[in-house]
Amino acid sequence: MVEHIVLIKLLPKATEEQKEELIHRTLQLKDMIPGILDIQQGVNFSDRNKGYEIGLTVRFKDRTSLENYGPHPAHQEIFTFLKEIGLDDVIIVDFDVK
Repeated sequence: MVEHIVLIKLLPKATEEQKEELIHRTLQLKDMIPGILDIQQGVNFSDRNKGYEIGLTVRFKDRTSLENYGPHPAHQEIFTFLKEIGLDDVIIVDFDVK
C-alpha cells in the first residue's frame, strides 16, 4: 500500500464555500479512480499549520495506482478547480505503508 499526503495552501481569495466544494469533489474520487482504498480530506484546525489550510490523505493499493491517479481526468478536474479558487502552494509526501 502507498500513502499519499497533500497539504494545500490557498490564496486569501478562496471562500469557505469553495473549500467545502473542493473537499466534496475530492472525496468522490474514491468511486472514480481505480486503486484508491481510502481518501480523507478536511480543513486544518491546527494553529501550527504554517498557512496550509487543507489536508488530504489517499491510500492506494500500490504504486501503479498512485501513478495512474495523477493524470486521471477526474483528478485533473480537481486540480483545475484548485487552481481556479487560488492555489498558493502544495506539499506532497508519498510513502510505502509498512
